[in-house]
Amino acid sequence: MKIQSGMTAPNFEVEDMFGKQVSLQSYTERKVLLAFFRNSACAMCNLRVHQLIQQYAEWSQKGFEIIAVFESPLENMAPYVGQREAPFPIISDPHAKLYELYGVETSAEKIQKMLTNPETGQMIIHAAEQGFPLIKEEGSNFNRLPAEFLIGPQLRIQQAFYSDVVYEHLPLETIAQFAASSV
Repeated sequence: MKIQSGMTAPNFEVEDMFGKQVSLQSYTERKVLLAFFRNSACAMCNLRVHQLIQQYAEWSQKGFEIIAVFESPLENMAPYVGQREAPFPIISDPHAKLYELYGVETSAEKIQKMLTNPETGQMIIHAAEQGFPLIKEEGSNFNRLPAEFLIGPQLRIQQAFYSDVVYEHLPLETIAQFAASSV
């Protein structure tokens, strides 16, 4: 089931990649970006995490938090996304329990279609130029698509975004506006 605006965000309690307990319930009074990524070696995912890290200091001053989820085993996290030194929780979800809870899609058909699109090649080159080369992570779900959720106080979903391609996310401007809002 896909999550929609106006719904209450499903709660979860897990450990992040550093062993810290993360409970969505503890964010009840804050605004949150809950971002689901493909896998920890995904070039476009790491580029996006880099962009979020760059904005985090400004956004967190406004009471905004970020939680990132990757469908990767914990041991795969450190060499890839773990190198980013994110100031927010990064969760390893190799069995896709959170992905299922939030209805995040897997689609071999959409991935294959995307791979034949010239824009995909340009995005891969752009990510590599930014220091995020395309690397195949063994044991990962190559067909996972990203999703992002803007969650307001009382864990109310303000915006649900399910991507059809691996490099599509909510615009940073949309997130910045939400972070600055009084929702």
